[in-house]
Amino acid sequence: MSMKEAYQKKLQAQLDEWNAEIDKLKAKADKVEADAQIEYYKKIEDLRSMHETANRRLAKLREASDDAWDDLKSGIDSAYNSLGNALKSAVSRFK
Repeated sequence: MSMKEAYQKKLQAQLDEWNAEIDKLKAKADKVEADAQIEYYKKIEDLRSMHETANRRLAKLREASDDAWDDLKSGIDSAYNSLGNALKSAVSRFK
């Protein structure tokens, strides 16, 4: 397995894990009072948008040549770090 393939698998696994976390937040939001739901749903919408951005970057990585993928890595890492931090913040905020 190449470094690119290993990196892609790692990123996809992380995206899948985060998607499950976002789904958990959505389930929690469905159970809270109306006022709190607005805040939950707004944050979930932001997280889904960040997730989609990270997913698009992963798709670009898959399409990149073996020589070019390393150039994309820093942008992908940045998107993943932003999503990870936002998700951690949301999970701790909505406990």
